[in-house]
Amino acid sequence: MARKKFDEQTENHERWLISYADLITLLFAFFVVMYAISVVNEGKYKVFSVSLGDAFSRKTSTSSYDPGQVQAILPIPTVLAKRRMDALKREKENLTRLARDLSSTLAPLVREGKVRVTQNSRGVTVEINASVLFDPGEARLTPESDEALRALAVTLRNDPHAVQVEGHTDPTPIANQLFPSNWELSAVRAGSVVRLFIDSGVAPERLTVVGHGANIPVASNATAEGKARNRRVAVTILSALPDTTTEIPTR
Repeated sequence: MARKKFDEQTENHERWLISYADLITLLFAFFVVMYAISVVNEGKYKVFSVSLGDAFSRKTSTSSYDPGQVQAILPIPTVLAKRRMDALKREKENLTRLARDLSSTLAPLVREGKVRVTQNSRGVTVEINASVLFDPGEARLTPESDEALRALAVTLRNDPHAVQVEGHTDPTPIANQLFPSNWELSAVRAGSVVRLFIDSGVAPERLTVVGHGANIPVASNATAEGKARNRRVAVTILSALPDTTTEIPTR
């Protein structure tokens, strides 16, 4: 008996929809990726622009972006460094203002060359010639010194900075019952100034006494004028931002 011939499968005319759906899906994914690439983080772009300008020593305008936005994007170490720089700038401005006030307060003695007001990274220093404060070989303040030191104390009284008072002598040896050497003389002279500051209302915890003897001259000891310059008391208003301390590991 002849075999029955199987009917041929009916052709599916809807197969093109599968390919079309795959194409649409791929196009959708492609446009999503392109859109994501085209959306640039404005803050990052502006940070990059500023950095590029600095690298090529080109002045870049900062008026078109928000510093707060840039700070939020910068790495934490960079933000901390920026804050430290701002704090250093403010502290320097405060000390400069204080130095001007002190120069104005002690103007007569500054003009006579008996007082010098200087400023550096350590702070503001008021250097007072010993002849203004003490008799030769003595550590008791003279009546004439009272006015100058109390005027200085009034300026320091409401200031928050720590104050270091340093005594200095010339190398002429001294040896008596009170002062076996220039070390003791310089330290006691600095202490006399500190006691007057405390009596004038300066907080004791802000004050430090140091005696240097003749070890830090600022002029030549070969002349009488140089020796007179070296006999001095230095009052230093210390900066509130000390240098960073780095611990050295043991080997």
